[in-house]
Amino acid sequence: MTPQTEFAPGAKRSLLPLVCFVLLFLGTGLYLQQQEVAYAFYQLPGHVAIIPALILAIWLHKAPLQQSIEVMVKGAGNSNIITMCIIYLLAGAFASVATATGGVDAAVNAGLSLVPAPWLLPGLFVIAALVSTAMGTSMGTIGALAPIAVGLAQQAGLEPALVAGVLLSGAMFGDNLSIISDTTIAATRTQGAQMADKFRENIKIALPAALLTLVLYVTLASDGVPVQVDNVNWTGVVPYGAILLLAVLGLNVFVVLLLGIVLAALQGAVFADYAIGNLGKDIASGFASVQEIFLLAMLVSALSEFIKQQGGLSWIAAHIQRIANSLRLAGNKAQQLAIGALAFISNLCIANNTVAIVLTGEVSKTLAQQHQIPPKRSASLLDIFACISQGLVPYGAQALLLGASFGISPWQVVTQSYYCLILLLVVLAVILLRPAQPMPAVNAA
Repeated sequence: MTPQTEFAPGAKRSLLPLVCFVLLFLGTGLYLQQQEVAYAFYQLPGHVAIIPALILAIWLHKAPLQQSIEVMVKGAGNSNIITMCIIYLLAGAFASVATATGGVDAAVNAGLSLVPAPWLLPGLFVIAALVSTAMGTSMGTIGALAPIAVGLAQQAGLEPALVAGVLLSGAMFGDNLSIISDTTIAATRTQGAQMADKFRENIKIALPAALLTLVLYVTLASDGVPVQVDNVNWTGVVPYGAILLLAVLGLNVFVVLLLGIVLAALQGAVFADYAIGNLGKDIASGFASVQEIFLLAMLVSALSEFIKQQGGLSWIAAHIQRIANSLRLAGNKAQQLAIGALAFISNLCIANNTVAIVLTGEVSKTLAQQHQIPPKRSASLLDIFACISQGLVPYGAQALLLGASFGISPWQVVTQSYYCLILLLVVLAVILLRPAQPMPAVNAA
């Protein structure tokens, strides 16, 4: 039987709504960037750009409207997606409360207080990596550190693009690795992996890449001038350290985040003059901060349900598998590369690593299950390759924010994103050099 006869006639056609979404989102961004509009790729929010694609998917479904709506609701209401969205809410609330209680400033100042002036580049990388791992967001890290980093570059006479690249590198380390990052949440939920398992799998790749990057920055470091640092409130760092430790120990993520919110509020009330009466507002503000990714995750899942029911995801998986098999690599190495390529290319199109993971999660899980790739590894690969891509696209939010902060081109920023380039080399080496696992027997069914 030829591969073409295995799929329904509408399998390829079911991918048109996805193509519509990517072209609308990417095309609008490219056009506005040509017009020199600031943050061009974020003028048309993803959760708005996907609406025409959903309308097209309903029309292509060729079923009564009520039945098509039921398909859409089934996809949006997928238990993994809803769980992921609730985690988004809690993570947003924790970040908001921790910021309001001085936790971010505490983490930044604690790091800066430990950095000798001649080691500003490696020191800033370590600080950004630690802060982003604790906060779970590269954008939050960049927003907190960029003003400080601009001042550091001016004080020490460092090249702005290099400092921006250091900050981007450290921020993407935590974005990829943090257990409260939306990319980690999306990767583990779509692959059915435990966060602690994914963290342990991920750090085997991320840590060597970070150490190599640190060595590079040490060689690039030069004499600097002392940096003025505010008094460090060490208690403000406690909530971040607590949630990281508890998550690595395997405590349920809901419990971890709830404890993090409580600890952040308590430390603020006791040590930082935080008005506990503002807790409700700060939690609501955190909920609002993740509204876009919350809605987009649900709508992408709804779109994926149409594609899945019409055979589109199976069609994609079969063709990627055929390409992977043509590589003739031992074991399931080709399939691991295929999972990584899916996330990398999807993020190039969408410039949002979380959405790229959600979009490719179903196909990646199918490939992983068929080729005995453990969920923790497929989740790690999805997260790593999506974050590498996000750290290298000049139209990504991180590069745009850094470009605006330092007054340079976003392209200059990503060309100095050494960690992402080194991480790409390390993950490829790990995949290709790791002992091959035996391929599963082919199921005739």
